[in-house]
Formats: sequence, C-alpha cells, structure tokens
Amino acid sequence: MNPKVDWFFDKAEKWREEFIKLRTLALDCNLTEELKWGCPCYTFQKNNIVLIHGFKEYCALLFHKGVLLKDPEDILIQQTKNVQSARQIRFTNVQQIDEMAAVIQAYIQEAIEVEKAGLEVDFKETSEYDIPEEFQVKLDENPYLKAAFEELTPGRQRGYLLHFSGAKKSTTRERRVEKCIPQILDGKGLHD
Repeated sequence: MNPKVDWFFDKAEKWREEFIKLRTLALDCNLTEELKWGCPCYTFQKNNIVLIHGFKEYCALLFHKGVLLKDPEDILIQQTKNVQSARQIRFTNVQQIDEMAAVIQAYIQEAIEVEKAGLEVDFKETSEYDIPEEFQVKLDENPYLKAAFEELTPGRQRGYLLHFSGAKKSTTRERRVEKCIPQILDGKGLHD
C-alpha cells in the first residue's frame, strides 16, 4: 500500500467499502500502487494496468488496455463511444466484488500479461474522424486556420473534432468552432 494513496480511501464517502476491496484485489496481484488522475492506479513496471474510480451510479476498475483483453465473462464495458483503449468492470455493491473476486484477479493477471507481451492498442488515426461540416467550411475559408490545425498534435486535433462533433445542433457546432478558432491559431489544444 502506498501511503500517498490512502487519502483517496479516507475521503471516500460513497463506495468506500467497494474501493477497499478492489484495492486489496489489485495489490494481491503484486502491482505497484500509485496516485494518478486523483485515483488509485496500479502499475506493472511503471505501465498502467488498472485504475479504481467511482461515479454516482457505480464504481469501477478501469483497465487501460482493456480492449486487448479476451473478456470471457463479457463484463468489460466501453465507457463512451469515443474511448478506444480502456474498458471498465462496474460494481454497485461490495457483494458483487466478493462474488467476482477470482474473475477480477484473472482479468488483472491477463492485463499484466498483455503488458509483459508488449502489446499495443491500434488507435484510430485522426484522419479517420469525421470533420464536422461547420469546421470544414472554416478550414476551407481560412488557410491559416487549416495550417494551424494541421500543426496541432493528433491528440489535440481529436479533442477539437470530438468537441465540435459532440454538439447535436449545427448552430451549437458553429458557436463551438468560432470560440475555438483563436486557440487553434495560437497552437493550443482544447484544454490548454
């Protein structure tokens, strides 16, 4: 146990018992406990394996390369349609964790084996994402904007494309594009 991570468990009002059970299961797999993104993260040779996190309706184990796991129990969940690599196992009570303890540890062991084998996730290329029409019009009109967007890292490009595409209405997409143009021209990502 890493004392720097204790505060996460101490402050937890909801899911405390579940978090502690999940912590024990992860540590029993000889993983190193670290604090990343404000959550307990369990690593093998400095590579992220699994993370514990909680939400309003459930708590979960997040497998960083979950898409590469076999999932014989069909329990891995893709958190949103845009998540390419990570997969969750979700829990709503401590009894589920107790009943699934052996399965959970088997999944953790498989995730460790994936890391030992050096397997990597094939991420979708930025060029495979749809460019919303409202943004494409601006790129076509403004060569400086197009050049600035192409200079951004692939992750920053994806961030903008997902942000623009996330709006249901064309007017909202237009507003988002207009608001982000200065930031793109400055070479910054959506959250920089």
